[in-house]
Amino acid sequence: MKSIAQKDSTVLTLPEGQDQPLSIRAKALVFSDPRSRALLDYLERLAPADVPVLVHGETGTGKELVARHLHRMSGRHGNFVAVNCGAINENLAESELFGHEAGAFSGATGRRIGWFEEADGGTLFLDEIGDLPMPLQVKLLRALQEQEIVRVGSRKPIKVDIRLVTATNVDLEQAVDAGNFRLDLFYRINVARVDVSPLRERPLDVLPLAEHFRDRYCQRLRIDPPMFSEAAVSSLLAYAWPGNIRELENVVHLALLVATGKVIRPEDFKFAGGASGLGQASVSSALPRLPQEVIREQFLRLFEVPGESLFKDIEELLVREAYAWSSYNQVRSAALLGITRNAMRTLLVNHGLIKTGR
Repeated sequence: MKSIAQKDSTVLTLPEGQDQPLSIRAKALVFSDPRSRALLDYLERLAPADVPVLVHGETGTGKELVARHLHRMSGRHGNFVAVNCGAINENLAESELFGHEAGAFSGATGRRIGWFEEADGGTLFLDEIGDLPMPLQVKLLRALQEQEIVRVGSRKPIKVDIRLVTATNVDLEQAVDAGNFRLDLFYRINVARVDVSPLRERPLDVLPLAEHFRDRYCQRLRIDPPMFSEAAVSSLLAYAWPGNIRELENVVHLALLVATGKVIRPEDFKFAGGASGLGQASVSSALPRLPQEVIREQFLRLFEVPGESLFKDIEELLVREAYAWSSYNQVRSAALLGITRNAMRTLLVNHGLIKTGR
């Protein structure tokens, strides 16, 4: 985790060499808006305590970055271990969390430690905790209560010392009422709650984040950072950002690829639904266009200024968005793209959305 002072703002980014967080929610979090500054103050008061923390917020708001900051400020010297509960293979879920002994099941050729042991002395971050299968919720609750785990294929308990941070973008109380989440586990993980506001509710964070992503991608593209015109700034501030920080990053990245000259203008922004920064009213009043037509038009613009890795960038964007659209489920996202699950998993690994061998 890096903390950067930027124009009287505090910007949190991922550590060097870890550009890809769990499921690509947000790669940076800024604290310029009063609501964000209040959140930062709360996090830094909460961090030294070892109480479990539940982080709630929409997808793309920076929940993993909040968890990393809690770990960094906690004083704990062990690893920060992040797990996307929605991406865990249900057949191997217990082994993923608690590890296994050699011969515990078919294919278990050697001993392997799980996420709990890897986080011993540090912080275990369970993202999308609401997606955890009910049978595993029982085992997780026991491990948290006893502060010990048992590897699959073993009877020997192993003591672990972890700080648990969980995150969700759904209402767990509603999940409890629906019978999809255990009430006792909810009480166990919800000792301290952190609510991360959507980007539309903290507008003073928008421009510092846009400038951060602009500077970051300009370094990659080896170009001088263009300025945002006044109209472009107004366009950024007027948009509701349903995809939050991740969507803002995508919009700024594409603007850098299609903008001409030293100024980014509203027409360089492409928002959700194909709307441009020139005004969504004009787009909505136009005749409907096929998505393929919109994509073809943008391809032609990208071909004019392709950068150094156009294919990789487009493939990454497609894989990320399909994965997010499918609620980070590998089977559903593979079906959505019309490819096999193995092919989808390979793409997810290649683009850092999941870790190899996990």
